[in-house]
Amino acid sequence: MRLTAPETEPASTRARRHSLGRGNITDQAFKGLTLLVALSVLALAGLLVFELTKGSMLSIRTFGFGFLSSQHWDPVHQEFGVLPLVFGTLVTSLIAVILAVPISIGIAIFLTEVCPLPLRRPISFLVDLLAAIPSIVYGLWGLVVLVPWIRVTMGPSVQKPLGWFPLFGGPIYGIGVLAAGLILAIMIVPIISAVSREVISSVPQAQKEGMLALGATRWETVWKVVLPFVRTGLVGAVILGLGRALGETMAVTMVIGNRHEIVASLFSPSATMASTIANEFTEATYKLYISSLIEVALVLMILTLMVNILARTLVWRFTAKVKGERTL
Repeated sequence: MRLTAPETEPASTRARRHSLGRGNITDQAFKGLTLLVALSVLALAGLLVFELTKGSMLSIRTFGFGFLSSQHWDPVHQEFGVLPLVFGTLVTSLIAVILAVPISIGIAIFLTEVCPLPLRRPISFLVDLLAAIPSIVYGLWGLVVLVPWIRVTMGPSVQKPLGWFPLFGGPIYGIGVLAAGLILAIMIVPIISAVSREVISSVPQAQKEGMLALGATRWETVWKVVLPFVRTGLVGAVILGLGRALGETMAVTMVIGNRHEIVASLFSPSATMASTIANEFTEATYKLYISSLIEVALVLMILTLMVNILARTLVWRFTAKVKGERTL
């Protein structure tokens, strides 16, 4: 009986197997590293909530839920209520959204459906450039240009026919809710328009071409095909802009007047949660004052997180819808 020597594995096969084993180790290490980075973001958010909650415990124990419903903010008598600040934050953000949404969506439609190709990139760059301007510059511009314009020109011209209505009544200082809302509107236009451009660009070309083939005009195509298809994504873009407006600090602080009152007139000074923290944190001289300001930050963070979670949910829903349409 003849014995044969066992076949030896070729060197190239052994090298390939060694390379694959080393590649698997590298992949596992990379996966673990990226997972660690992702979890660190969640840990940071949790740590922020924990520290804000810990720092505001004195205020929470002292005022309870009355902190959210009280209208009194009086550091001298140690009485603190966040309701006027929530009111100012929501009203200025709502004004900004009402003014910015039509402009932003109009910009997005123009750039994706109407604008000539040679002009599309320069105009998009100029719009996006607004997001790169520091907020302190917006605030200084508002204080020097916008506030005098409201006080001298815009305010009297609006108040003359509509002064009987509480929304436009009262003295016109220039600084106030309207000035803050206008500044915020300018600041959130780039955010809403950028997201709106992306979702409008994802509309299947076949749907638009089919509508045009049926004899529809370009406006009818946009109104009856494009906008209904992307409405969820547009809502997400608006809510992202709203989240940006809720947390804006310096520009609003410079033009809102910083008076802790619930006001009926757009021309009256008011305050927001962010502007109050920026104005008063360095002046807080006792523990309850500091704790109350930290609780204001906690309320603002929770409100902003809720808005952003809602926006992300809507954007994910729109993305899933687009993928389903493309699959079909």
